[in-house]
Amino acid sequence: MPGGRGVIPAAAQLWCNGRLPQPPKPLRRPSRIPEEHADAPPPPGGEWQALRSLLPYLGEFPLRVLLALACLVLAKLAGVVLPLALKRLVDGLDPSRQALVAVPLALLLAYGGLRFVNVIFGELRDVVFGRVTERAMRRAALEAFRHLHALDLDFHLSRRTGGLTRDIERGIAGISFLLRFTLFNILPTLLEIGMVGAILWATYHWSFAAIAFASVALYVLFSVVITEWRTQYVRAANRLDSRANTRAIDSLLNYETVKLFGNERHEADEYDRFLADWERAQQQTRLSLAALNTGQALIVAGGLTWMMWLAAGEVARGAMTLGDFVAINAFMIQLFVPLNVLGFVYREIRRALTDMQRMFALMQVEPRVRDRPGARALSARHAAVRFDGVSFGYGAQRRILHDVSFAIPEGSKVAVVGPSGAGKSTLARLLFRFYDPDAGRVAVNGTDLRELIQDSLRAHIGVVPQDTVLFNDTVYYNIAYGRPGATRQEVERVARLAHLDAFIAQLPDGYDTRVGERGLKLSGGGKPRIAIARALLKDPPIMIFDEATSSLDSGAEQAILSAIREVAARRTSLVIAHRLSTVTDADRIVVLQHGRVAEQGTHDELLAADGVYARLWRLQQRGERHPEAAAAAAPK
Repeated sequence: MPGGRGVIPAAAQLWCNGRLPQPPKPLRRPSRIPEEHADAPPPPGGEWQALRSLLPYLGEFPLRVLLALACLVLAKLAGVVLPLALKRLVDGLDPSRQALVAVPLALLLAYGGLRFVNVIFGELRDVVFGRVTERAMRRAALEAFRHLHALDLDFHLSRRTGGLTRDIERGIAGISFLLRFTLFNILPTLLEIGMVGAILWATYHWSFAAIAFASVALYVLFSVVITEWRTQYVRAANRLDSRANTRAIDSLLNYETVKLFGNERHEADEYDRFLADWERAQQQTRLSLAALNTGQALIVAGGLTWMMWLAAGEVARGAMTLGDFVAINAFMIQLFVPLNVLGFVYREIRRALTDMQRMFALMQVEPRVRDRPGARALSARHAAVRFDGVSFGYGAQRRILHDVSFAIPEGSKVAVVGPSGAGKSTLARLLFRFYDPDAGRVAVNGTDLRELIQDSLRAHIGVVPQDTVLFNDTVYYNIAYGRPGATRQEVERVARLAHLDAFIAQLPDGYDTRVGERGLKLSGGGKPRIAIARALLKDPPIMIFDEATSSLDSGAEQAILSAIREVAARRTSLVIAHRLSTVTDADRIVVLQHGRVAEQGTHDELLAADGVYARLWRLQQRGERHPEAAAAAAPK
């Protein structure tokens, strides 16, 4: 993956990016993969549809494909002629024929030359076609990466990272395998079978060709039937492998929680339980493979023995020479060597198709939030936001907002407060258009967000999230992520504005200090400051502060609040807050309760109204002075 960061984005990173990659080409069919059905057997014919999807990858380098095919044909022609050269060589060495020394010497040179041609053209084929395979893997990985970024937040909140990454890895590997082996093993094997059969029919008795074709037909039929039967075990092993990988990654991502509760043994036992299921599935796969290999070996041995018995009889009667006997043996070995590979290739093709189908099923998942046809780009240096009769829920059983209406005039600062679960953060997600409202509309400069191109909308919004998740890179990289390509002077300037410069000066490597997985190496106060600096570097006209100071102590909170005030002074700002003391300077405060607007006004107006806000204010003020009394008085 580019930059070593993998295909899968953390959902929280989407808050901080604001610029999603260009979406992939139009998807073939709308679908959704519910988590409970993610491991269901693939639909009939889906694997061959996945095989057809490889054709565009071959069209990118048509000359390379043709040249590789030419090398393949030349290599196979040289290989088919080898047994005939061997026959001449053996007959030439027969003392009863009184051959000249020059004749077998010439044949020896010809035999060596043919074998060299067979090998060198095979190598040239691989060198020429390697670029096609590598480009296909690159394109497939990039398309999967872009598509995952284009999917909606709901998908990323419900996905299982470990299983998803394993499905994509196996799918990309399957593309590489299919491109190489389908084109350069199945097709050339069929060509070689046809040429060997024709030579046997034309040169020797028809029975030799009949035995060869019968052996090949029986071998192919047996391989197909048994491979189809054992595919169920391969698919089960893959599913259990993904499940075990998911469990391991979930545990490692929550490393700190595991340590806090001393559950290392529990995690190891759970992981081992998943691995035990995978081990049993692998045992079934291995036993079925042994049955397949045994049957194939029996067919090869039977056909070869039958052919040699007939040839030996012909030599004994004087109808064939010793060279003919050797040639027929060489032809049969040459015939069954690619057939043996064909059996392996067919098994692996079935596995690769199964792996690819999982990846292509993911690629066919359509985002629920999409740009409408004719959507226009937002281009504005100043913006006004309005929520107009907005209702929304994360499903029928979880309704969050009910007929919410309020406005954020251009350049003003509006705060949304209320108890936990009131729907405050949901408003920010609707404004960023992670979701569309079920009723009502959210508008910027009077235009419904659904009429705007998502990328252009998000380019105008900066977000400082409650839970800042950082890339496992340097402090500098994480700040500069707000606007890739920014100069170092610009990065250092926003760090000063976010009161981050003193914190960075204390780090061992300054701006080059690595923050660790998800920023775990930094203190709680450092991560939100990086998030603020990153948003400042983006310099958007709309800012969302989603409880940006909730994890800070009082001293750090005041430092961050001064930066937020400076930023919000010339931008349209939506501030989501739990601590009411952080939003007393807001131009307007909207109080949410049970997903509805309970009241709105300035801090003084709301205190004078003695409503929900005033009660929350008194409760929090009492909590700061007497935490135990406030806890006892809090609503249960």
